[in-house]
Amino acid sequence: MQPTTEEIFAALRTCRDPEIPINLVDLGLVYGVEITAPPSAGEGVEVQVRLTLTSTGCPMSHSIVGEVQRKLQAMPGVRTVRVVIVWEPAWHPGLISDEGRRQLQLAS
Repeated sequence: MQPTTEEIFAALRTCRDPEIPINLVDLGLVYGVEITAPPSAGEGVEVQVRLTLTSTGCPMSHSIVGEVQRKLQAMPGVRTVRVVIVWEPAWHPGLISDEGRRQLQLAS
């Protein structure tokens, strides 16, 4: 069974930035998800996640990418996971969701 975009985002909400105590989606680091089905049924899908980091020198980049790959690869129907790090547009605190702001106790 092929996962939906909503299920992928739900799994990504379980991935956290080790330095900021909220999930990657609410932190505004996930720029997009693409699900590609293989030519023949039953092989599972490829999931590509476009992700940015809070800074180009983020010391936790390998940890974050690894967690995303592990969580998505464990989903039923996922064959491969590709995480593409992008830098445009650059991340800024304005990308944090309302829920993320609540968790960080930031004013909206």
